[in-house]
Amino acid sequence: MDTSRETQQRDSRADTVRRLEKATGSLAAAAIARMEQKFSWYRNMPPENRSWVGLVAQAGIAAFTEWFRHPDQKAAVSADVFGTAPRELTRAVSLQQTVQMVRTTIEVVEDRIDGLTETAEESRILREGMLRYSREIAFATAQIYAQTAELRGAWDARLEALIVDAVLRGEEDDALLSRASTLGWAARTDITVMVGHAPNDDPEAVVDGMHRAGRHRPAPGYDGPGLSVLAGVQGDRLIAVVGGVTGDPVVVLRALAGQFAPGPVVIGPVVGELTAASRSAEAALSGLRSAVAWPDAPRPVLADDLLPERAIAGDELARVCLLEEIYRPLAEAGSALLETLSVYLEQAASLEAAARILFVHPNTVRYRLRRVTDITGLTPSQARSAFTLQIALVLGRLAEASKPL
Repeated sequence: MDTSRETQQRDSRADTVRRLEKATGSLAAAAIARMEQKFSWYRNMPPENRSWVGLVAQAGIAAFTEWFRHPDQKAAVSADVFGTAPRELTRAVSLQQTVQMVRTTIEVVEDRIDGLTETAEESRILREGMLRYSREIAFATAQIYAQTAELRGAWDARLEALIVDAVLRGEEDDALLSRASTLGWAARTDITVMVGHAPNDDPEAVVDGMHRAGRHRPAPGYDGPGLSVLAGVQGDRLIAVVGGVTGDPVVVLRALAGQFAPGPVVIGPVVGELTAASRSAEAALSGLRSAVAWPDAPRPVLADDLLPERAIAGDELARVCLLEEIYRPLAEAGSALLETLSVYLEQAASLEAAARILFVHPNTVRYRLRRVTDITGLTPSQARSAFTLQIALVLGRLAEASKPL
């Protein structure tokens, strides 16, 4: 049997609930008036969003009234309070603003507790109820925004994967720029694509690691801002589209190379805009396939430094580059340069041996080799440059032999 004190408390609670129900409208109006007075973000809201905020405040007071009626029953606070508002409101109102809105509504109710109760005991019970309910509202708010953040994060991850895939497939339209801007892509120029093997880790964690590496200053001595990075894991490959690469790409992107698994990391040519990134990706992927032929390649390595291996592996673009950038400029400079270079390479980079075969002074050979360096940027006396020049000569001879008579 209930004691007289328990009956009295139950009756007092019932009386308080009735007063709360009658005052719901006025309490919500007072909360809205206080928000309009205190917060510029609320005053600057579109009328539609302001009306939704008012409904949320009124729903919060009504939900508290119902909770206060049966405090021992667990209710879905988030559904009671926030279920009246559309999903778009969570994008228009930040978490900080929501906290301010809830705090203001609670303050208004607390300020009017004495007017909603008749005895000190009723005031104590209502204040305790407000404290407990405030905790429930805090958890409910955090849950709502956490769920929204998770949904937004999942959507952003899918959109980022679509952009990386579009770059690899060679899409070059405005839709690519539109998708990238949705993710906050800020780079306008100086864009390249890095490819390598993906770490054996959760793809989401791998992509997050690449984003963090890009946000920090990439390399000692680099004075530019953080890099804009879009990344994706495709099978065993990790692809990164990087914007804002000013200066030497190898130096700037060396920090990002640490995000890849062991093995070669290849940097494609720097292009002027995102819609041209597919060309950089094509060269980088070709370099990754061919890098096995150069075990001592630096990490990261430029795709252009792998032109000989790429050409041997059947990359038509690499073959054309070697012809157009090395063989033809040398051929146009005169047959003496091609002949001298060919003999020099065949004689194991010996100046004297080449001079004897050509019937010229060694200084003449030396002068002609300097001309080769001036034209191509490659030094014949260096092993790697000599290999590139040799492949260019072979491709050039094959191209000349295939011309119709």
